Amino acid sequence: MKRNLLDAREMEHPEPLRISLMHLQNMSTDEYLYMINNRNPVPLIEIAKEKSFRHLSYKDENDIWHIIITQNEQCDLKELMDV
Repeated sequence: MKRNLLDAREMEHPEPLRISLMHLQNMSTDEYLYMINNRNPVPLIEIAKEKSFRHLSYKDENDIWHIIITQNEQCDLKELMDV
């Protein structure tokens, strides 16, 4: 699967949401969005759920959030996580 990385730690609101939604709109089922952020992007996750995307969020020991979003029903999201 192709990873679309978005490091949103230095971005100002609403830029991470805007870019993420653009990725989701254009993603095929063999791609996933991997976002790194200082917070859990709850609005993005809610929108993704409404559009039937799967997601996984993980907060690492440095309080950095790692978020995976995909349409692929077959992949193991934990295997895609880089933590």
